[in-house]
Amino acid sequence: MKSLIKILAIAVVFVAVSCNKSTAPNYQFMPNMYESEGYETYGEAAFPNGVEAQLPAEGSVARGYIPFDIENTTEGYELAKTTLVNPLDSTQVDLDRGKELYDIYCGICHGNKGNGQGNLVKREKILGIPSYDDVGRAITAGSIYHTIYYGKNSMGSYANQLKEEERWQVVSYVLKLKADLEK
Repeated sequence: MKSLIKILAIAVVFVAVSCNKSTAPNYQFMPNMYESEGYETYGEAAFPNGVEAQLPAEGSVARGYIPFDIENTTEGYELAKTTLVNPLDSTQVDLDRGKELYDIYCGICHGNKGNGQGNLVKREKILGIPSYDDVGRAITAGSIYHTIYYGKNSMGSYANQLKEEERWQVVSYVLKLKADLEK
């Protein structure tokens, strides 16, 4: 009987000790700091004066964005082809960077040499990619930039993937490939 009482006493002590959690306090300082009330994004509770999502001012330009003023039309393409020139001078052109970007975005279709024989063409996933040295193409820096910016035929736009300076690096590299093919 005494052993049963001892076992029962040990069990009560064990249960009492095991329920005590000394790492968590039994009171909260400033509970609203970590148990906040959820508000509707533009609801009455958060903005009692009725503030709504604001549109940017008309004519404003996003930071780091430079607008391209030539339209996405055939006339715009011809205008870019004749008037648009690379703003990077010879010290700013980095053909290694241009090659790297070209290989990532263009080489899969146009081929690493610009001959229109990329992997997708070889696998016949897409057809009709002309070589940069084709006689009828007469590409210029402006036409290449316009095509990268807006896309042409089945080629989509790369304006969202490449920043302006990166586009011009690719243009410089494409012109180098064109010169290499014409040798």
